[in-house]
Amino acid sequence: MAKKWTANLDFAKRYVSEKVLREILDYLSRNPEKNISKLLSAGKFIARREEHRKAIESIEKSITDYPAIRLLAEGIAKETHPNIIQRLLYNWSVNNALLGIPRQQQLSDKLGFNVPNLILLDPTSACNLRCEGCWAGEYAKSDMLEPELIDRILREAKELGIYWIVISGGEPFLYPHLFELAAKHYDMAFMIYTNGTLIDDGAADRIIEVGNLSPVLSLEGWEERTDRRRGKGVFQRVTAAMDRLKKRGAIFGVSLTATQENMDEITSDEFVDFLVEKGVRYGWIFHYIPIGRNPNPNLMLTPEQRAYLVERVPFIRTHWPLFLTDFWNDGEATQGCIAGGRRYFHITASGMVEPCAFVHFYVDNIRDKSLHDILKSPLFTAFQKHQPFCDDHLRPCPLIDVPTALREIVTESGAKPTHEGADTVLAGEIGEFLDRRSAAWAATVKEIRAKESESQA
Repeated sequence: MAKKWTANLDFAKRYVSEKVLREILDYLSRNPEKNISKLLSAGKFIARREEHRKAIESIEKSITDYPAIRLLAEGIAKETHPNIIQRLLYNWSVNNALLGIPRQQQLSDKLGFNVPNLILLDPTSACNLRCEGCWAGEYAKSDMLEPELIDRILREAKELGIYWIVISGGEPFLYPHLFELAAKHYDMAFMIYTNGTLIDDGAADRIIEVGNLSPVLSLEGWEERTDRRRGKGVFQRVTAAMDRLKKRGAIFGVSLTATQENMDEITSDEFVDFLVEKGVRYGWIFHYIPIGRNPNPNLMLTPEQRAYLVERVPFIRTHWPLFLTDFWNDGEATQGCIAGGRRYFHITASGMVEPCAFVHFYVDNIRDKSLHDILKSPLFTAFQKHQPFCDDHLRPCPLIDVPTALREIVTESGAKPTHEGADTVLAGEIGEFLDRRSAAWAATVKEIRAKESESQA
């Protein structure tokens, strides 16, 4: 009887809290200065775990301490279409974070394997561009996941408390069932990595109509550099798509691949100003890795450049209304590598299940197994056994920071390459380069830590 009463009380608290939260979201755009505080207070009330309450308190402090972060929050509140607020933002913050993560952790304890927070999914490997050095450039271009299969994956994901899906490819907007599946799974949040060239007026209207999609558009820097890698006219098409999305009140981001050649450009004051002016709310910096089409190790960031990003990206986050994340250098925030089913994993358009978008090895295919069984994969087990790969989270990655770990994982799990040439990161010229570069970065990290100790003394 007591358990039933407690369950009913929890349900009532959740219902009341969600109702309050939705009402605040409705009024958020009318008075963001006042209602942002109300929204965060409601979030603390609905939060089931202490770490979530602390995270919300940290957001409150950042909004108070940094005018740029407050400007970002108020801009989202004032300029975002109501459909996006009520679906994308609500699904991501409530269904995914406040309710989904506790459910994932509960099931992890019950089932005996780790349930991640999100899934990276490629509906199709087809693409209308042929970008030099594309990380996905060696997947077969005819691969495509059936809509019935994706529907099954999404249903099984929600049963495990996973409400955040990241879509990649190929070019996702070439997939004919994209909007249909997002609308059917209206309670999930979808982030879509796209080259941006197919977001015309019709696609932009559909993004607003469906409401739970957030495109992330790829740029390499200014027009000359973007078009050199992606094709003539691509920069103008991408920025035109940004204008369409901003005008309609979408929330969208930018994906930037940092190389030796463009690192200064994409992190310059002028370029960040440009992104903010275009309406970009968040961004991802991915360090170039020599995988995929025509891998070139010499494009990788030098240790000195990577060290610069350690300081530059947090500075951008606190001085511009743009939330920028460095996929590898922000390993301290995630307590190391998030791949291998710890926080996420990758399903290719052929159905092969990889631990990461950049680690192209597999054991299982989603067509043959349920999501439940996939998460017990020997590849994921080996990955998680080795995590964290280094005690210093500035070296989180088994591919570029601790390459010996990736070799051990592949051997232990019996994993196979998902395409021809994927295993060049393990040995030969590229493997040896990664060994040298990871050792140089390890030495640089020691220097960074020594300077931090001196400044604190």
